[in-house]
Amino acid sequence: MRISQLIKILYLLLLPCIGFSQFRKYSNEFLNIGAGARGLGMGAAQVSSVSDGTAGYWNPAGLTGVQNFPSINLMHASYFDNIGKYDYASVAIPVNDNKRTIGLSILRFAVDDIPNTLFLVEPDGSINYGNITTFSSADYAFLFSFAQKIKDDDDVKTSFGVNAKIIYRKVGHFATAWGFGFDAGFKMQKGRWGLGIVAKDLTTTFNAWSFNFTEKEQEVLYLTKNDIPVKSTELTAPRLTLGTSYNFRLGSSVNLLAEADFDFTFDGRRNTIISGDPVSVDPHAGLEASIKNVFFVRAGIYNFQKALADGDTTNQKRVWIYQPSLGAGFKINNVSIDYAFSNLANQSNPLYTHIFSLKFDLDKKEKK
Repeated sequence: MRISQLIKILYLLLLPCIGFSQFRKYSNEFLNIGAGARGLGMGAAQVSSVSDGTAGYWNPAGLTGVQNFPSINLMHASYFDNIGKYDYASVAIPVNDNKRTIGLSILRFAVDDIPNTLFLVEPDGSINYGNITTFSSADYAFLFSFAQKIKDDDDVKTSFGVNAKIIYRKVGHFATAWGFGFDAGFKMQKGRWGLGIVAKDLTTTFNAWSFNFTEKEQEVLYLTKNDIPVKSTELTAPRLTLGTSYNFRLGSSVNLLAEADFDFTFDGRRNTIISGDPVSVDPHAGLEASIKNVFFVRAGIYNFQKALADGDTTNQKRVWIYQPSLGAGFKINNVSIDYAFSNLANQSNPLYTHIFSLKFDLDKKEKK
């Protein structure tokens, strides 16, 4: 192959990564929260070790770990003192003698009962609290997954997977958005070592927004010197995650799984440990101790950021904060129940989050 041809191919592959300055850095952030109490209890370090139905979210290549019968996963979490509610559900179905797996994941993050104060003040300047109404802001994502085994023997196991995702966002009756994007992942297991790679929003993900304000609402926005939004498109830049894991066998019935992941973003400097232009890197790590594959204890650390120090009235001193997490779970036959606990800061007044999830394997043999 000629050098000129190679350059052209590389240019076409990297074309979506050019011009990131036109993208929004924090678009569709609800898709970065996580899925399943197991993964969140391990500090969101999952791309290498995940092998259940939540792989449709973390790394679609891991769906090949769902074998013999379908698996259902459910999760609920409350954020910001129960102001925001986050729900997740997925189903994974193995096909073609466990060589392939198809899956569907649904995510919803919503804030309900938001006060609408557009008409709080009457034309004569008086305040009428009876004019306050409420609305909801909800984000939905639908992930359609496919995973295929590449190699499956006693020495090395490899697989790949892809997601096609549809995004729907709605803010009351004021605004709606539809979006579409792709993810792709690879997973390898060799002995106790694991390797995972996943590229999210591989071809960039877009949201096409449309707005709907009544004439009366537009009049209020105009009189209060607020912009009246029009149709717009929001782009989400690609994100690459690399992860490696190792399974320490501490005895005949005790395992200790350790994983470290690194998120690479390519849209300029971010508030992360490694902040560069255009590449920033955000590490996270997790541990899972299992006893007889029945009882589980987990811990993780992620979401490193620099923030203003508490008590610093000059707003000059910055300290590193991070998001620690703890978790536990147990498995009885084909049912697993998991719990995770985390907070969004390690300074005073942290925001605690409790996460619960359920996994249910539809084992037809047991039903018979």
